[in-house]
Amino acid sequence: MQIGMMGLGRMGANMVRRLLRGGHECVVYDINPDSVAALVKEGAVGASSMQDFVDKLTAPRNVWLMLPAAITGKIVDQLAGLMEKDDTLIDGGNSNYRDAVDFAVKLSTKGLNFVDVGTSGGVWGLERGYCLMIGGPDDAVRHLDPIFATLAPGAGAGDKTAATASRGYLHCGPSGAGHFVKMVHNGIEYGMMAAYSEGFNILKVANAGKQERTADAETTPLAEPQYYQFDIDVAEVAEVWRHGSVIGSWLLDLTAGALQADPSLSQYGGRVSDSGEGRWTLKAAIDMGVPAPVLSAALFERFSSQGHSEFADKMLSAMRYAFGGHVEKPKS
Repeated sequence: MQIGMMGLGRMGANMVRRLLRGGHECVVYDINPDSVAALVKEGAVGASSMQDFVDKLTAPRNVWLMLPAAITGKIVDQLAGLMEKDDTLIDGGNSNYRDAVDFAVKLSTKGLNFVDVGTSGGVWGLERGYCLMIGGPDDAVRHLDPIFATLAPGAGAGDKTAATASRGYLHCGPSGAGHFVKMVHNGIEYGMMAAYSEGFNILKVANAGKQERTADAETTPLAEPQYYQFDIDVAEVAEVWRHGSVIGSWLLDLTAGALQADPSLSQYGGRVSDSGEGRWTLKAAIDMGVPAPVLSAALFERFSSQGHSEFADKMLSAMRYAFGGHVEKPKS
């Protein structure tokens, strides 16, 4: 099956490679010509411009976008002006599901289909496959099934069910449903990452009773230090938890690998970005009146890591000094 891929970053390029391996014809375009050239060497058909990209696709065209959410809307509008009735635009990036709902309405007036595909798999997707959460019209999604089946991981050993969910892809509903499911997926991911991080941090300082602590009015004494005398190898704990533990997961596998390679995680500064999905998940939860305290705490912790709590922290110090003369201790 022929498909066009625009946006050849880490995920987009690897998705093309997986599709090529599956026997599909891929027409590729990116603003970086080197990215196009690299995939042409591997069997893709390269395009030098957006017009050339559309011209090299056979009607009805299938165009998959793997772009940052900030520019997806502009590119959708530009492509829509070049495409024809019954062509399909597929957004596989981390876009807001609300945009997908709006794009579908706008493009339908031109006879174009819009399919949104929440895509999970990261840099490991080339070999492992991608979990695909799909929204869009039934006929368009059905037409693209060979593409989805190739990108997805496929059925596990012994799994005989015909359901696509067991093979790693699911048509979740009309346009917008795919990105809505992926949005919640990433909100859960925030919470899982925060839980692992906080737990391992507790393990890391479990020898606090051995540490000499300053005895002054500004330092809370450690009660019963005899109970905090453990020098725990967090990398080995991560490894043992991978085998038979209730909290075992692929995310834990990746965490264990990172800790084995660098137990102190010295190459990281601790600034954790958020690309939008956590915010959108909480907005949806608020709109619908659904409590999500864990996910909200995980998101706000990311804001703190980005330095957005600095003024509030200074304010706390200022108030403590104002009412009690407490002199701020230097950061360790």
